[in-house]
Amino acid sequence: MGHNLTASQMDLDLENIFQEPESFRPEPPKESFVDYERVDNKGIINLRLVGASPLWGHLLWNAGKYTANYLDQHPELYRDKNVLELGAAAALPSLICGLNGAAKVVSTDYPDPDLLYNIQYNVDHFASKKNIVVKGYIWGNDYEELQKEVNGEKFDLIILSDVVFNHTEHLKLLRTTKDLLAKDGRCFVVFSPHRPHLLDQDLKFFDIAEEQFQFKVDRHELVNWKPMFEEDEETVEIRSRIYSYFLTL
Repeated sequence: MGHNLTASQMDLDLENIFQEPESFRPEPPKESFVDYERVDNKGIINLRLVGASPLWGHLLWNAGKYTANYLDQHPELYRDKNVLELGAAAALPSLICGLNGAAKVVSTDYPDPDLLYNIQYNVDHFASKKNIVVKGYIWGNDYEELQKEVNGEKFDLIILSDVVFNHTEHLKLLRTTKDLLAKDGRCFVVFSPHRPHLLDQDLKFFDIAEEQFQFKVDRHELVNWKPMFEEDEETVEIRSRIYSYFLTL
């Protein structure tokens, strides 16, 4: 004998067919913590990293550590001055500037709730002074909310740590930097070539900075650290590189 189903029963059965069981999808990765040891025995920061990020904010990259090390050794670049970090991820460089007496640090990244919560967590737990503010910001958008934090002024130091890999955003990133950098300010750019075959595209950032935005570009240093990942011996030297530059107007 066949079954006579009502329309509502059929709808319910179809819903059950296409409903994913609770165990079907794996749980999203949880946040993790990594110890960052400050230079000159200044202590350890147990940095919180977001569980997952399409923008790679779930890792503490060599370029971020290099940036933090350098800024910790050179507080004269930002003490009692205004600092902006674009693409902050876990915001380690922002924390260092705040701890070493910057007047105001505006730490920004893409306005993803998990990413911004993670930055705010690190600020709340490791910044001893109330001189760091966290903002969601998309490069190239209006600057009002950023400049409001520094009374409409511009920034004496802008930090770009491991962001030049985003080749399609070079123009927006450079326009934002030029418009927000104080006349006598500096932009500190640090990166590692995560995709060795695209190194030329990474470096094109600096050609565009000079040719289209009239920045003065000074290569500060090129160092080699152990690469983040063990892969492809042929590219290990390139992936071990950390480039650093200063841009000025």
